[in-house]
Amino acid sequence: MTLAKPLPPVDAQSRPYWEACNQGRLTLQRCDGCGHVQHYRRIVCTHCGTDKLTDVDASGAGTVRSFTVIRRAVSSAFDANVPYVVALIELAEGPTVMSNLIESPLEAIHIGAPVQLMFERRSEDINVPQFKLREGKS
Repeated sequence: MTLAKPLPPVDAQSRPYWEACNQGRLTLQRCDGCGHVQHYRRIVCTHCGTDKLTDVDASGAGTVRSFTVIRRAVSSAFDANVPYVVALIELAEGPTVMSNLIESPLEAIHIGAPVQLMFERRSEDINVPQFKLREGKS
């Protein structure tokens, strides 16, 4: 029996983020005080401590900072995806996010490779941000 992929927990703090993802947008927080951009959502700026934060849409562009190839699924929910790539993606806006690299040939993935945002629909309410290698770039 194959399990469904897990859904992230959604609470009052993360709900605006997941609502944006469900609309096909990856949101970051920008500090109104110092301009720092952060991901994931927090109640204060991790740079200056103010609570004056604004949601901004990410461009979807980034580069591979680090990655690993998973050849043994963590649970049966991911069996069909083996081998799959978990990567640290440095977004064009600055923050680094952990995500999967999908629809990308393993041999083409390398540190510094440009990537673009896409989403994986996991439920009616959850669209999970994922990345793939940017076509025509390496």
